[in-house]
This record gives sequence, structure tokens and C-alpha cells, in this order.
Amino acid sequence: MNACGPRRWSVRCIALVSMLIVCAAAAAQYAPNPPSAEIRAAMAWAFPLNPPANPDAQPPDMHQPLHVPGSARSYTLAQYDDMFGAPDWWPQDHLPMPHIVAHGRKPAWACAYCHLPNGQGRPENAGLAGLPAAYIIAQVKSFGSGERVGVDSPIAKVMPTEARNVGDADLKIAAAYFSKLKYQPWTRVIEVASVPKTHIAHWMLVEDADSAQEPIGERIIETTTDIEHTELRDARFGFIAYVPPGSIARGKILATKGDGATQPCIACHGADLRGVGIIPPLAARSPTYIVRQLILFQTGGRHNAAALPMQQEASRLRLRDMINVAAYAASRGP
Repeated sequence: MNACGPRRWSVRCIALVSMLIVCAAAAAQYAPNPPSAEIRAAMAWAFPLNPPANPDAQPPDMHQPLHVPGSARSYTLAQYDDMFGAPDWWPQDHLPMPHIVAHGRKPAWACAYCHLPNGQGRPENAGLAGLPAAYIIAQVKSFGSGERVGVDSPIAKVMPTEARNVGDADLKIAAAYFSKLKYQPWTRVIEVASVPKTHIAHWMLVEDADSAQEPIGERIIETTTDIEHTELRDARFGFIAYVPPGSIARGKILATKGDGATQPCIACHGADLRGVGIIPPLAARSPTYIVRQLILFQTGGRHNAAALPMQQEASRLRLRDMINVAAYAASRGP
């Protein structure tokens, strides 16, 4: 499998690159804060960027059937590659998907293609299941207006175009669908001093084949133990997040008490970090995604009016603080 899907450079990937070029203008609408040296160093794991595709790769058989063990469904490679039809291996696991979620409405893509039919998402994007519908709508609107831009994340730059493509009625329907889904435990958080060496593929970190190890340092290594399952978008297959030793305990202090310079996370996100009103939950969410958002708050990638409190809080955080808070939040039950 190559960096953009099962075993190929595809029309889907060409469309993605085109969107990134179009969306570059959105990033110029504001002046971001320069990231610190430690934040720049974190970009490699917090914002994984796919390597260039092999231009000499043989074109795949688009009629090739794809299967997930235990699922009665089958898709051809062409069907899988269609951004207007999300692979749904386990339809019994979620509510019936509305059309905008399952198939999109041209030119808007199917929401479930990236965020999965059960809304669990993947490390490179957001888990939408269980988020308040009003929050989802507000964030999509912020992407469309240029007030939320994934400055250093090509995947995040897709959303401004998608936000402008989706109609208000469909956005409301999609937000209502995802908000009704129950977010499930998805990422197992493990404290370790050494982690498997990884490379970037499919917009995420993937373990090297030789099983070599290296010190974790100040990083979160969020990966999958079965990239084939993950890239087929098997929505029953989650992730592992390796975090530095002691980070969960340190994160608990920041999240529940603060450190004098920052407010405790529970002050806004609730005592169990499961969200309050329109303020989103953090518990059990991808720790890489949480760090990425803290970086974007700090550097100006999220700068709508509602983001101001988080901009202020994130401005006081060092990278290690972000890692600790994310590790603690991700280790909690949803």
C-alpha cells in the first residue's frame, strides 16, 4: 500500500494535492505566530506529511476486490477510492448514515470517508462521534471562513474547501448524525521509555518492519499495529499511543489543578473532561490530535472569537505540557 491508499497513487490523492494548493490562500488571511524551536521539532510527529508517491509504480487493478475479515461486505478498489462513497464494513455498528455522510453531495465529499461511518476518526483528523452538533457546525464554518486553518498539516487544509462545498442543510444533518453517535475507546495509551521506530505513510506514523526501537523523548507516537486494516478503514480497529513515562500523572495535575500560569482543563471541559455544553470533550480522544490543536491555538491556526480563551491558555504551554495534558486526557474513559 502506498501513501495515499491501497497500493497506489490515485485520483483521490491528486484531488487532495489540488485542494492543498487552492487552500494555501486561506493561510495567508492572517499572520500566524512563529512556532518555537521545540514546536517546530514536534511537527514531524504531530503533523505527519506523506513522502512523495513513487511515479514509477504500476497502476493497480481497479477491479481488485477488498475485504475485511468478518465483514459480509466487499468493495472494489475503484469503489474504495471513491470519495463520494465511504467504505462501511460494519453497518450494524452505527446509526443509518444520511446521504451527505455516506456519499457526500458533489462537490462535497462523503464525511464518513475520512471520519469513518462510526465517527471515530483517525490520528490525522478529528473524531466527530459525540461532539456537540453546534460545535461541529461552528468548526466547519470556521474552516470555511479561514478562521481555522491547519497551517502545517496538509490533511487539515482539506477542510476549508470541504467547508465551502457543503450546504448549510447538509452540514446540519451531518452534525446531528455524528453528535448522536457514542464515542468508543479508540486509542490505548501506554507509557514507555522506548518506542518502535516509525515512518510516515497514510498521513500517520507506521512502525518500521525491522521492529527497531528508539527513545521516545518528548513525543507521542500514535500508530496502528495493522496498517492494512487501518488503511482499509476498518472502523473496529483502533490505535496505540506511546507517551513518555510519567506524562499521565503530570498531565492530571495540569488538567485538574493547573500550574499557576494556566487554568485547569476541567474548568471548561468538565470534571471528567467529557465536555460541557458546546465545549468539546477531550476524554479518550486522540492525544496526537489534542497536541496538534494546542499547537494551532498557540501559533494562530485557530483564531476565531471562540478560540480566544484557548489561544491564551495554549500560549503559556511548553511542548512537554501539551504532551502531558494530551496523554492524561486520552487515557480517560469517554
